[in-house]
Amino acid sequence: MAGPPLTELSARARDIFRLVVEGYIASGLPVGSKTLAGSAGITLSPASIRSVLQELQDAGLLAAPHTSAGRLPTETGLRLFVDGIMQVAEPSAAERAQIERGIASGGSIEAALTAASFALSEMSAGAGVVMVPRRELRLSQISFVPLSSHRALAVLVAEDGSIENRVIDLADAIVAGTLESAGNYLTAHLAGRTLAEAAQGIADEISGGRSALDAASADLVRRGLAVWSRDAAQRPVLVVRGQANLLDEGAVHDIERVRQLLDELESVEAIAHVLDAAREAQATRIFIGSENRLMSLSGSSVIATPWRDGEGRVVGVVGVIGPTRLNYARVVPMVDFTAQSLSKLIGQDGFSRK
Repeated sequence: MAGPPLTELSARARDIFRLVVEGYIASGLPVGSKTLAGSAGITLSPASIRSVLQELQDAGLLAAPHTSAGRLPTETGLRLFVDGIMQVAEPSAAERAQIERGIASGGSIEAALTAASFALSEMSAGAGVVMVPRRELRLSQISFVPLSSHRALAVLVAEDGSIENRVIDLADAIVAGTLESAGNYLTAHLAGRTLAEAAQGIADEISGGRSALDAASADLVRRGLAVWSRDAAQRPVLVVRGQANLLDEGAVHDIERVRQLLDELESVEAIAHVLDAAREAQATRIFIGSENRLMSLSGSSVIATPWRDGEGRVVGVVGVIGPTRLNYARVVPMVDFTAQSLSKLIGQDGFSRK
């Protein structure tokens, strides 16, 4: 349900709405009229406040979990607050220093990303998440080793010396000479290039009959390329820290949702899909509750920002995942600053490749 435009709210309704949202974010609990009556700047009686609360509830911005309880913001209300009311609070000098110090101290990409996710979790009271850059390795050699008559081991060696292995199922029995021919062909065509750069050209050459491979070797090459491409797409690598932060005092009142969120955080592929939605964004993306289908069961929020390499290409996403009562005004600029810091460091080639 879409809520009313902010301009349709009266000044007193806007003030009451803001106080309810801020109170909910601070405590995780519904905010009642008595609490609001004691707030600075509110001169309305509790009865008048209850009338305004009912108007906001009828507009779909607030909800009452129980008849006698106070109100809390709906997802529609939170979206209105985030888009039109909240005032962001830039990270303090100490927070910026903590983020930069952690990122710079690791030495390797993996250590820096771990430090970044840990710092975000510590300062946001949520779970810090960082999507590891999709490594486009420059390849040096590919070979195939027979395992049985219908299985082979594909061995990929990158220019940085790293080695990865994949098992390939073969449709027909393959002789050693075929394995050698396929390996030599791929090495000649892939050496010094990334798989993405070479794969399409190889596939076109084979399908167009322009390669010197026989049918068995061509099939083996196709299978090898398919395994590597599929594997890279299906193995998202994430760094997640701070799940324990989700089990705070507010979790006692919403334990089922927190349990569901913890389960979702165990699904690396699901979280990667959530972060992928932020890869093409130019600025921080905020997903609230059911706005993100993959995390709608837990009704959680995701704040995520892409970070880039020295040439401006998006190489990963950094963010925070937590309950809908995340302190958006504080966390949004914090996530944005972390992304900027990662982009700056990788742009300066500040990571070792170990």
